[in-house]
Amino acid sequence: MSGARPWSRREVLRAAGAGALATSALAGCAPGRDPGEITFWNFYGPNGTPKSQADWFVKLADDWNASHQVKVRLRYIPPQEYQTGPTLQTAFSAGAGPDVFLISPGDFLRYYNGGALVDITPHLSEKARADFLPGVLGTRTVENRVYGLPMEIEPLALLYSEQAFERARLSEAEVPKTWDQLLDVARKLTTPDQFGLLLETSPSYYQNFTWYPFLWMGGGSVLSADQRSSALDAAAPRAAMKLWQDAVNAGVAPRRVRGKGANDSISNLAQGYTAMQQIGIWAVSEIAQQQPDFRYGVAPLPVPPGGKPVTALGGWAMVANAKGRNPQAAAEFVAWALGSLDDAGVERCRQWNTVAKTNLPARASVRDAAAAHGAFASGPMRTFVDVIAPTGTPEPRYPPELYRAVSDALQSCQLDGANPAEVTAAASDQINTFLSRYQGAAIQ
Repeated sequence: MSGARPWSRREVLRAAGAGALATSALAGCAPGRDPGEITFWNFYGPNGTPKSQADWFVKLADDWNASHQVKVRLRYIPPQEYQTGPTLQTAFSAGAGPDVFLISPGDFLRYYNGGALVDITPHLSEKARADFLPGVLGTRTVENRVYGLPMEIEPLALLYSEQAFERARLSEAEVPKTWDQLLDVARKLTTPDQFGLLLETSPSYYQNFTWYPFLWMGGGSVLSADQRSSALDAAAPRAAMKLWQDAVNAGVAPRRVRGKGANDSISNLAQGYTAMQQIGIWAVSEIAQQQPDFRYGVAPLPVPPGGKPVTALGGWAMVANAKGRNPQAAAEFVAWALGSLDDAGVERCRQWNTVAKTNLPARASVRDAAAAHGAFASGPMRTFVDVIAPTGTPEPRYPPELYRAVSDALQSCQLDGANPAEVTAAASDQINTFLSRYQGAAIQ
């Protein structure tokens, strides 16, 4: 990826818009499992929180089971265990992976290159495929075949506590717009009981995802435009690494985050652990449902000198296991759940994106239905739609080896005090070595 491709507001709201798993490890489903049942592993429900999201998953399974012979059984795995723990990969290595599961764009190539993903294209009409907004299917597509359907579009922004600003005698006009201002305002907001700024500190695909905008806004990239060599050993990547390092070294950002991580707005921002937090659009529903009296603002991520506003557009996708007990039933379920064009299918996705959770819909019909219900008319959601999302670039899909090179460099700078120039040079060498022998699907 070479820099950011901006999304216009029209595209967002109107136009259609770590090593890889070895194939030998994906030996198939465990013996004795019922082919008349498919399992769906996720980190929402049943029994997850918030209840609205767990309930949506339960209803999804119930609605499918009421009209299909092959039944879906949900398995809930706590978010931290699912997203950063070994549960999913261990299950696949043992030949006992789920039939349907959730992955981010960042982890797509791990499972595609390992032969673990079913081609969903035969179960998806051309009209349904055209209903997805530009770019959202790109990181789930290989040679024009679709291997996963996105549930949502999730842009990142800077959220800040209005009460913390008031206590520090800072006005709304002083919400930081540049990197220098970000660190300066964070210092003013830092107290013995509160950090001024929170960035992710745990190594994960999520941390890389949240760091990419700082890389892109200065014109940097992980890879060259042709995806054949590293672009990490350059000024913009070094500057982005140093910013994250400076925030920790200055004592304005914590070395450890609370709760589920830096994607948790309640444990960190709403409960006063930090005054500003880089987080995504999902925080809007978290705060509304769990701490509705908390007052906060939403702003674009600050930019470096000469830079331009950029955000990353994330979002989870449903995929089907090619080595599961019933791959075609699993693929049919994914297409039904997220690609149905009937009124029930559109309403199901609208409920997920703007009621159970707050995201931007991945489909034009769902976006229109949500807009008709006033989902983007005011407040933080309007800011995300009008100001944040139009600057977005989809989260890239990188193989695990490439992700790890970036992650190790970022960790070394942010928490270990390493020299950004040295770690980006070393990471570049590592990436170039990997790319010289990479044989999987196209990297995007």
